Amino acid sequence: MKVIFLQDVKGKGKKGEVKNVADGYAQNFLIKKGLAVEATSANISTLEGQKKKEKKAAAEELKQAKELKQKLEDMTVELSAKSGEGGRLFGSITSKQIAEELQKKHQLKVDKRKIELNDAIRSLGYTNVPVKLHPEVQATLKVHVKEQS
Repeated sequence: MKVIFLQDVKGKGKKGEVKNVADGYAQNFLIKKGLAVEATSANISTLEGQKKKEKKAAAEELKQAKELKQKLEDMTVELSAKSGEGGRLFGSITSKQIAEELQKKHQLKVDKRKIELNDAIRSLGYTNVPVKLHPEVQATLKVHVKEQS
């Protein structure tokens, strides 16, 4: 029996695949548990429609990521922190603080996990911070840490 997988099934198939499996396995396990549906022409056309929709959504997401990259690279995030001698900070500036500042000052919502700060910023001055917006799009954000008055 031909089935369309609705979810990944280990050893059998991935989501969206159309495969031929044993009739009993299909009816008693895959279809019963909602892991697959029978591959009728209506179900196949629905699957193709979903794939087109997902492709369109992925293209839109990539476009938005490129626009956000342009915005991020044109701006500088300014943060202030207490510092000691030689411009060394008491504490550090983390990706969470950078994300909060972007939200507060520029109304841009960037997940802190996308800000790829290898180690927290511990000194005054400018730092270039990579931000991974999409698997294909990476921006560089300028962060300016100044002395708190």
